Parts: sequence; structure tokens; C-alpha cells
Amino acid sequence: FQRNEAPRPPGAKDLHAYPWDKSSLKSMPVDLQQFKKLDAYALKVNVKNSVEELVKALLKQARTDLEKVRAIWMWICHHIEYDVVGYHNKSQLSSKPRDVLQMGKSICEGYAELFEHMCSLAGIQCKKLSGHAKGHGYKTGQTFTGNSDHAWNAVYLEGRWHLLDSTWGSGSVDDSFTKFTYRYNEFYFLTHPALFINNHFPDNSNWQLLKPTLTLKEFENNMLHNSNFYMLGLLAAHPETPIIQTVNGKASVSVDCRSSTLFMFKLKGTDEHGLMTLKKHGMKLDIYPQKTGSHKLEIFAKPSKAEAADDVYKCVVEYVVECESVDKAMRFPKALHQPVGPSWFSERQGFLRPSHREPVLHTNDGRCSLTFTLGKDISVLTSLHTDGSSLAENMGRRHVLQIHRGNQVELKVHLPHAGNFVLKIYSKKKSDPGNYDYIFNYLIRCLNTEVKWPAFPQSYSKWLQDYEILEPLSGLLPANRNVQFKLKMHGVAKVLVQAENTHPLTHNRGCWEGTCNTSGCREVFVMVHENANHSFYSHVLKYEVESQ
Repeated sequence: FQRNEAPRPPGAKDLHAYPWDKSSLKSMPVDLQQFKKLDAYALKVNVKNSVEELVKALLKQARTDLEKVRAIWMWICHHIEYDVVGYHNKSQLSSKPRDVLQMGKSICEGYAELFEHMCSLAGIQCKKLSGHAKGHGYKTGQTFTGNSDHAWNAVYLEGRWHLLDSTWGSGSVDDSFTKFTYRYNEFYFLTHPALFINNHFPDNSNWQLLKPTLTLKEFENNMLHNSNFYMLGLLAAHPETPIIQTVNGKASVSVDCRSSTLFMFKLKGTDEHGLMTLKKHGMKLDIYPQKTGSHKLEIFAKPSKAEAADDVYKCVVEYVVECESVDKAMRFPKALHQPVGPSWFSERQGFLRPSHREPVLHTNDGRCSLTFTLGKDISVLTSLHTDGSSLAENMGRRHVLQIHRGNQVELKVHLPHAGNFVLKIYSKKKSDPGNYDYIFNYLIRCLNTEVKWPAFPQSYSKWLQDYEILEPLSGLLPANRNVQFKLKMHGVAKVLVQAENTHPLTHNRGCWEGTCNTSGCREVFVMVHENANHSFYSHVLKYEVESQ
């Protein structure tokens, strides 16, 4: 073991620019792959009789100072647990390195002292730092007064000071502060100082290792991004203040990221009162709280290509939304699913070139039409939903009509009345026998109370995807009238319309046309003769006739 000279105070060459330049999460280049063998070795070292023996064992596989620090870090993070009992009864607690090692548990003070002592035995300059931390029990927007409440370390490597926090690297404590769980966190090893300041404020501001340094007030007002935020590749969240006031009942939040990431949110535990849209490089969220007062808003994220089983949604940022007035018009139907509107996700599922990129469609006459280019082998299912009992499940399907032309699909929507509706879009591979998967949805709004469109006609399984109804589009026909029919169909020998009497349609340039009289009947069917030699007909469409 070498003797150390006294650690030098931080100087100009230790400083990093603030705010973060979005380059690296670490304060020096670190190749985690190269640590794999060393990490595995350090985890297996099992020496508890003395700190000296432990360090000797760990250094067997470590050559450079960086490797020595890594081995010590890895061992502490996986062998010392946070002492939740001792935390509540500090007078009984020793944070002397020897006692921490013997007990196998401590609070931050003990982690930092053990780290410092092990580094000095390994001939590496290390310093224990103390200060305020936005850790357990932190409340958004709170101030820090009195003595510091947390401890961590600075280590001197390759001619510069670096920061790390082995307490937070080792795991986490539950909300009631009664149970510690080992959960290794790479983020707190040599963290970039401009990110470390996000939740660590040292008593001596020189140890921020930043230029410019932050004041305590700035630290208090800054957004808290936890380690998940950065580990998921997120770059920034707007607004950059943790407390948001609504304007006319609305507040907006956005998150920027490097690559496609899935997001969700909870306002007071539910995602009903917002419109979230996914963007290629992040997400945008408009919140419309339906009660005044202060509401907690949590944003969650997960990678779009979930590789590992533990890729669940993790909370990445929290706001407090203060709402002074409620916008009742922005009450969304229960069926609305987040995110809303098309995105890279719906594109990935084969819905390309959407005619409407926005999440909300406004219609004045109660009708709208959307088009997409479909990927190969995709079958589409759609349904319309609203609150209340005005649309039963089977009718929700009949207010949307699909028209296929080549690889284009048009969705025609006719609303039964004014209000807020959700258009849900599902798909499956045509070659798959299985069920349809939900893909995405739109919000459709209509304020015109005169609107009252009947459903489209009911179609049966023999009505093929690329057939098209030109007229009548309404599934409800007027009584005692001659109604004109015009249908685009191929591959059939004869088409009949059956009312009280049977009316054959004539074939003209790919369309079957003719009239039918609706008197004396309640229902009208369109039937096809698929083969001139067969005597039986198949039903393809059904219309209803208005009662007298």
C-alpha cells in the first residue's frame, strides 16, 4: 500500500460546463464492456475480517486506478445494505469503516467513509463530501435548510476529480422507509457533474465541479430528473420548473429523447385528463385537470424495443400542476387511450402516411374521412366510442366505413350526434387466424347539435374488403321511395336487391346499378349470385327502412 499526499482542492481543470452538454452520462470515457470480468470478480470476493484484506483481494484483478476504483465501487454496491433501522436511531450507529464492513450495513455516512478508506488503502485520492440531496422523502419544490443530510465521494483519476455515490448505487428504500432493496444503479458511478448537481448539492460549492456553480436557490428550483430519465436516453423536459400553473384550464409538458421511446403519464393516478402524442424524438402532453387545486403529474417511459424482461415503464419526471379553473369542454371519453393520434408506433404497425397527423379531428357536419397507406398483409378493424349508452358495441362498428383502393384505406366516419368520440383502430395480419390488436386512436369532436347521422349498412362476411358502396351510404332508407343503388363489386355473376320485391342490378363498368322501391318492407338486403350455375344467393349488405 502506498502513502498518499493530501488531496488537492478542485481547480480549473476539474470543472465541467453547466448546463449539461448532452454528450456523456459520465465525467470520463468508461467502457462498461471492458469491466465485465472485473465486475464479476469483485462481486465474488468474500472477505469480511478486515478492510485491508478486502482491498488486497479486490486489487488482485485491478491494474489501473480506474479499475481499482471500479472494483471497490462494485463490491460496496453489492455487499453493503442501507440500514433503515439505524437511520431512525442514529445515536447507536457507527460509520467507522471496520464496523460498516462487519455489520454489512450502514447509512450514507458509512458508505462514504468505507469508500474513502478503501481508496486510500489502494493508493487513490478520495474525499468524503457532504451536502443536501433530493433523495428519499423529497417533495417537489421544497427548500433545504439546516445541516446537510447526505454524503458521497469524489475520487481523483487520470489527473481530474470525479463524483460518485455508492449509497444510491446500491439500491433503494421503499416509501415507508422500512425496507431496503439491492438494485444496482450504474448512473451514480463517475456521474457527469452537470447531472450529479440535479440531486446532489455539496456544502462546499467547489465540489460541484461545475462552471458556473449553482446557488442553493437554483438547486431547489431545478427540475428533479431521476437516474431513469438519463439511463433511458432522455435529454430534456419542458417546462424546466417543477411547478406548473394551468392557463385557461390547460398545462403542457414535453420530453425530448434520442430515439423512439414509449411514454405514459398519471395525473393524480389516472391518465384520463390529458392528450399525449408520441413524437419521433419525444412526446408532447396537454393536461386538462377536471378539478381545481394541486395535482401530482408523473411521466413514465420505457424503451420502444423492450429487450429485457425488466423493461417496464419507469417514472422519469414529476411535476405539480396547479389548476385554478377547469375547462369542462375538455372532458374526454373514458374509452380514449393514451397516446392519441398516429406516431412512429402506428407506422411501425403498418399504418403509413396518415392524412391526419394531429390527435384531434374537428368536424362541423358530423362527418370526417381519414386515409392511410397500409403495409403488406394488413386487415383493419375500427370502432367508434363515446360516453353514455348512445352507441352499443355493434353500432360503434357501423358508424365507420372502410374503403380500400389498392394499398390505401379510407375510413369514413358519420357521427350519430354531437359530442366527443373516440375512433379506435385495430389490425392483424390477414394471414393470421388470431384476434385483432389495438394499435391507436383519435379523438373526434363535433359541437353542432343538429348532427344526426344514421349508421352505415350492415355488411356480411361475403362483402369483400375491396368492394365499395357508392350509394346509398346511409344504412337507414326512406320509406315508400325509389332508392338508387350503385355498388363496386367484382367476381360475381348477379346482384339483386331484395325489398318487398326483388330488383336485379345491372353491371356497368365494374359497378352494379339499379333502383329499388322500399314500400311495404322494414329491411332491404343486397344479395349476390357468385356463380351463374348456382341457384343460391349470399347476403352481403343489409339496410333498414324508416318506419312510416
